[in-house]
Amino acid sequence: MQKAYLNAVYELAQTDKNVVLMTADNGTDFDKWFEREFPERYFDMGISECNMVSVAAGMSACGKIPFIQTAGAFLAYRAFEFIRNDVCMQKSNVKIIGTGSGVSISFLGPTHHTTEDIGILRTLPGLTILSPCSAKEVTECIYSAYQIEGPVYIRLEMNETAEIVLPEYNFQLGKCVELHPGNDAVIFATGSIVSVAVEAAEMLEKIGINTKVVNVHTLKPVLENVFIDYVKDIPVVFTLEEHNVHGGLGSIILEYLHEGKYRGRIERMGLKDCFAHGYGTVSQLRKENGIDSQSVVEVIKKTLGKIIN
Repeated sequence: MQKAYLNAVYELAQTDKNVVLMTADNGTDFDKWFEREFPERYFDMGISECNMVSVAAGMSACGKIPFIQTAGAFLAYRAFEFIRNDVCMQKSNVKIIGTGSGVSISFLGPTHHTTEDIGILRTLPGLTILSPCSAKEVTECIYSAYQIEGPVYIRLEMNETAEIVLPEYNFQLGKCVELHPGNDAVIFATGSIVSVAVEAAEMLEKIGINTKVVNVHTLKPVLENVFIDYVKDIPVVFTLEEHNVHGGLGSIILEYLHEGKYRGRIERMGLKDCFAHGYGTVSQLRKENGIDSQSVVEVIKKTLGKIIN
């Protein structure tokens, strides 16, 4: 995902001299590549995320379009006040890229996990929040963010992810994308864990349970009735996220479906008011925290079984 992000920013920088890239001592080869091509438009602010946000807000006031990038945990938590006061309150045209969404910085533990950022940042007025599921969708999110005149936060997976959207995929801000058909249940998912939802739906299909999977790439703002349109005549809705279920996608779906008068059952899958347990690969952490495909299958089977009985 990071490679897709930097490729997209590089392409924008080639056509718009106002695009600048700012990092906080990330130390990746991709950053150095951008610096070599556009030395006057690359700024490594060091381990100083709060200052980076403020400088970006100042640059935007001078007509620049800053893309600022570092670990999402350090942006959403450490620099929250600066995102609120310098960027959102001023409606600054700053694009905030939080890498390592969910537990993708898996070996460094919960201090580096970004599992509460949606709940924290979606309270900020005027902030668009995007959560792509694959490299192709990252590119679409970057181009959309560039077109928006105002603050945008994009959360990115740290590792390589499988491409799960079709070549003819049409990204539309504020909408969702159905990736797997079904009428027994719906899974709303966001970010790279969407691939887990698709895998679980394929496993359930083999035992006769047809599960619709909906990729929620725009967390804020969403178009009216965008969620309710996917759940008509479906008795149970599931949400899946690599995030605390409180304040995250699960809360978003609950709010919108309640307003849409949905009367079915809603089950949220994610971190249940806790930090992620364990260290290891992303797959290992997902399994240990009950958000891998097999765990999802078991939750859906059990829930549908109770409803049927």
